[in-house]
Amino acid sequence: MLPALADWYANAPTAPGTRLHRLGAFASYLVSPGPIAALASQLLGRPARPVRAIAFDKSPATNWALGWHQDRTINVAARAEVEGYGPWTVKQGSPHVEPPFALIGAMITLRIHLDPVTPDNAPLEIALGSHRKGYIPEARITAVVATSEVAACLAQHGDVWAYATPILHASRRSTVTGSRRVLQVDYSGDTLPAPLEWALRS
Repeated sequence: MLPALADWYANAPTAPGTRLHRLGAFASYLVSPGPIAALASQLLGRPARPVRAIAFDKSPATNWALGWHQDRTINVAARAEVEGYGPWTVKQGSPHVEPPFALIGAMITLRIHLDPVTPDNAPLEIALGSHRKGYIPEARITAVVATSEVAACLAQHGDVWAYATPILHASRRSTVTGSRRVLQVDYSGDTLPAPLEWALRS
């Protein structure tokens, strides 16, 4: 998968994060029975499918910091009013909605690293155990992080990190030259209530 991922980045627009609407050349790896899908299904304990994919490239041209937050929304094909789903937002032209916590709390996120991640090039930081606290109001995030053990997700080329999708996480600005390229993929074993459908396609 890594050669295909490197080719994709070589032709990708320069942006901090690019949301993929179709998996294209990555589908054989990310969709069952591919190896990344198999890992996600093993960790969740049930068959899982990729439901959102974002390609990150933190480099001197796209160097950013991201404060502590939860990923609280899912990417759906079209907006539809369903009880328990909301509020709505649009990200890079695609509709996203906050689902009941039971759904996002049962998801897992995998990060596939094309480059080494060191303490100097802005590793993802996670607040261990925070995914068990449900949706955390923004006003409480600082206090939750302060009382949590924080881990930095260091990695080598080709490593895959997995974490519970709603865990609190953050990232600093990189202090070195070079890229830190990561393909982040959310997996779910759930079907959305009709007429909602997951947006990501093979």
